[in-house]
Amino acid sequence: MLAWVAGPWAATEIVGTWMAAIPTLAVLVALPGIFSTVGDKRHVVVAVSGRVRFSIELLLVGIAVYSAFLIWEVAGGTIVAIIAAAMLITGIPRNRWLLSNRVPDWPLSSKLTQHE
Repeated sequence: MLAWVAGPWAATEIVGTWMAAIPTLAVLVALPGIFSTVGDKRHVVVAVSGRVRFSIELLLVGIAVYSAFLIWEVAGGTIVAIIAAAMLITGIPRNRWLLSNRVPDWPLSSKLTQHE
């Protein structure tokens, strides 16, 4: 979510017009909303491997941190980097699962996991 705020803001700063924020926000919201891994989310629009999903999430984290340093300088960038690190650390079990490309091995609220 930090990428959804910092990314469009940075795009506005780089391009010099607020109009850059609109397509930037659309892409940043659409990526994780459209591409999902079966068993991870309830609604899967386009099924991708766990590795692709993890790569999308890492891309968003990178955009959030880079953009925060760009627009909010050291203090804001550091705060966003700490939040991003905490997110990655607390998500280690899920991230391992995404990278393994295995059937979910924890209870997820998805009817798709019941068929496997």
